[in-house]
Amino acid sequence: MYTEKIQKFIARSGYCSRRKAEKLIEEKKVTVNKNLAKLGMRVSEKDVIRIEGKTLKPKEKRIIIALNKPKGYSCTHKEVPGEKNIFTLLDLKERVFIAGRLDKNSRGLVILTNNGELAYKLTHPSFEHEKEYKVELSKDLKEEVAEKLKEGVDIGEKTKAKIKEIEKIKNKKYRVILSEGKNRQIRRMFEVFNYTVTDLQRVRIDKYKLKKIKEGNWYFIEPKK
Repeated sequence: MYTEKIQKFIARSGYCSRRKAEKLIEEKKVTVNKNLAKLGMRVSEKDVIRIEGKTLKPKEKRIIIALNKPKGYSCTHKEVPGEKNIFTLLDLKERVFIAGRLDKNSRGLVILTNNGELAYKLTHPSFEHEKEYKVELSKDLKEEVAEKLKEGVDIGEKTKAKIKEIEKIKNKKYRVILSEGKNRQIRRMFEVFNYTVTDLQRVRIDKYKLKKIKEGNWYFIEPKK
């Protein structure tokens, strides 16, 4: 019988990400056949897994959605008075996770999925998935600054932030590729050298690309069946 680690099993079910599953197990909120779960224990489809008192449902059909996020929308499940939320743009009953957030003032590709394992792989830095952006700056970028951005910049994180590739498209507009995802990384890196990002659009996450759809619209990459 096929078994797998419980945190991976929970993530694959679509209940939450693997990191969240690990936290729930550590907080003693998960049981397997009425016994407290332990990190790394192996389970199968025959085991009865309960999380915070609720029985884990069978795996749902995988859904992957590409959304063209407009500026002014927050990437969060929380409802904040006076704030626009990307989930108000979706006509979907199933719960989906955000696989790579964009800050409120940025726009472009956001991947949403009901598969916790996929969300984990697309967001965890260890996988080093590329994320591609079109960036407009307040002024043209000096070549020596571009080199420093690729070498690494201290933005107050545990490790230096780096840009993998940077290429000029036209005046003040650049193609930027990251293989990491620190909070507001691109904006913070340019700010170190007194450049302001006036527009930031994400156009790719790993193999998933932003198609020519209007801002605020979305489509199924892998539809529910």
